[in-house]
Amino acid sequence: MLGQMGSYARPSADVGDVLDLYLHGYVSSRIMNLSRDSAAAAATGDEPKAVGMPITVAATHFDGLVLALSPNAHSYNYRSAVLFGHAVVVTDVAERLYAMELITDAVVPDRWRNTRVPPNKAEMSSTTILKVSVSHGSAKVRQGMPHDERCDLEDEAVMDGVWNGVVPAYTVMGEPIPSPYNRVKEVPAYLQEWIKDINESRREMAVEEMTKEPEPKEAK
Repeated sequence: MLGQMGSYARPSADVGDVLDLYLHGYVSSRIMNLSRDSAAAAATGDEPKAVGMPITVAATHFDGLVLALSPNAHSYNYRSAVLFGHAVVVTDVAERLYAMELITDAVVPDRWRNTRVPPNKAEMSSTTILKVSVSHGSAKVRQGMPHDERCDLEDEAVMDGVWNGVVPAYTVMGEPIPSPYNRVKEVPAYLQEWIKDINESRREMAVEEMTKEPEPKEAK
């Protein structure tokens, strides 16, 4: 499921502000139906009045393979987060369009305005937007090089015979391939620039994660 943090009330808000999580999905998917059922139950009084369906959202980004001297000391470099909150179905048309544009441009910047917009009636009817009001969350990160046991570090045979380090991992965007019915001869500049920039930034991030402390850090 695609999602992006944002604020409809304050579109210029950034990650330092209080943001909502907008999720984009098919109208009849299970999570969308559960959200509508929860709202209907609250409206009829069958359930206590609430601010939405309780929800937990988790995401993890993989940054590298940590190859140590012993199998037990192997690990991954990663960044993960869990958000807790309440989800409601967005019914306001303007806010739905805001969320769709927000999510689309989070995938490829400026893609929304470089497509046929706004979505037509059928597209709007088949898509549901959930807004998650976040109450709290947690994050866990593993960074750095291997963290081996002293006994292995002091074993000359092990040190001389086992390669250890980190294999950085990052997704690379390839060369765009036109569809069979594409009539635009050149790949748009905004897309070419984004591919170049995102490939560079992802590589830099993965390599940067190798140079930091290997101990897991947790924030709540």
